[in-house]
Amino acid sequence: MAVVLIAVGYRLYRGEGSPAPPRRDIIATLPKGARIVSTSVAGERLVLTLDIGGVTEIRTFDARTLKPAGKLKFVSEP
Repeated sequence: MAVVLIAVGYRLYRGEGSPAPPRRDIIATLPKGARIVSTSVAGERLVLTLDIGGVTEIRTFDARTLKPAGKLKFVSEP
């Protein structure tokens, strides 16, 4: 029984650590004329849907650090 409690305590102690403190005053620059259509959270990602001059673009950011994680652009076929 003691071994199980020690193992559980060790895993809790050695977890991913405490989350990063909330950051403030973060400025994200969008392209000129861009408009935020929607925002959402998917797992550990912040998802922004943008309209940039009629072109839809999805940008994802890490929810903890707010660093860019990816970009997906949709364009019409010619």
